[in-house]
Amino acid sequence: MAAQRGKDLLLKLDLTGGGAFQTIAGLRASRITFNADTVDVTHLGSEGRWRELLGGAGVRSASISGSGVFRDEATDERARAIFFAGEIPRFQVIIPDFGVVEGPFQITSLEYAGDHDGEATYEIALASAGALGFEVL
Repeated sequence: MAAQRGKDLLLKLDLTGGGAFQTIAGLRASRITFNADTVDVTHLGSEGRWRELLGGAGVRSASISGSGVFRDEATDERARAIFFAGEIPRFQVIIPDFGVVEGPFQITSLEYAGDHDGEATYEIALASAGALGFEVL
């Protein structure tokens, strides 16, 4: 697989709940992380006292983070509304040459910053809030 441009990793938000996803404005950097908790089933008879894990058990989750330039566009306004209302809408993450991850996420952090001699910036963090789907590109 050839190297991919970082700008092609996109975070999209369903603005209306009707499946019309739009890229969140102003993002410069984004990241998605997949996690799986383990269930330790090691016992006295485990071979060589090596840890044993129970396959297919445990909690799976994903987290998304991003940062960028505050642009005050429709997606910025919707993200603020989602955070303050505690909503859990659908998001998409487009991962180049990999696929599209889609599902419900809660915005867990929304931070705005700015220096006196620079642009206003923001950071956003999301946590998965249900089953995620994956579609190959």
